[in-house]
Amino acid sequence: MAVPVVKNDERPVIENGFGEIEVLKGTHKLVRCFKGEIKAGTTVHPQLFADCGVFYCFVEGTGYITTKKEAFNIKELSFFCPDWANDSYGIYAATDMKYVKFVSAMVESDWKHYEETHSILPFFKAASNGQPYTQSCKGPNTMSWSIMSAGQAGRFLCGVVKGVGAGEGTVEKGHPSVDQWNVILEGSDILMDVDGEKVHHVAGEISYIYAGPDHSLIPNGPDKTCYYIWFEHKTAEWE
Repeated sequence: MAVPVVKNDERPVIENGFGEIEVLKGTHKLVRCFKGEIKAGTTVHPQLFADCGVFYCFVEGTGYITTKKEAFNIKELSFFCPDWANDSYGIYAATDMKYVKFVSAMVESDWKHYEETHSILPFFKAASNGQPYTQSCKGPNTMSWSIMSAGQAGRFLCGVVKGVGAGEGTVEKGHPSVDQWNVILEGSDILMDVDGEKVHHVAGEISYIYAGPDHSLIPNGPDKTCYYIWFEHKTAEWE
């Protein structure tokens, strides 16, 4: 089974300073993935969803987000989870911006769990404010940062990984409880292996790994960089 990969030639058509395109269509029964671009000087007011969770990864450019009560500056790699159906928001691009957006349908058990515990939305975090963590599946000098943990916003989990050179990156046994998307970041030259299928990954690309198979993302050479966002979605129903 071929690993679904979004290459850089899959880009939205820009009209009035903004464009968004759905990618990886049909790969997951609940989650949809989008690539978006906002040209400098443009403000976008995204669609609100009453029955879906939304999570943004701002991967390029600078700007800010405004909600009814707060504003957030985007000065670096940043992450945003709006208050879904309850609060309209605007995204302004000071420079040309690119983002990846995940939209996940919320089933009945998700709402039950969400009512029991969740972070107060909207959620915003710059990558530099992520919580450093380590794993045995990472190289000795590979850095990892947790962005969103279980229970904060439905089934969403997110983090960032960066490793440079031989022996770095991630070599991981399959995890049957979560599906994983990889958003490849600036400067990366990555060799990804999913259950023996090898993929050459560069900045701007996205891939999807269904729950279960062993997988690795490592630098594609002794002087190469492996820098990516992992976004995960729990597969099992909430207990």
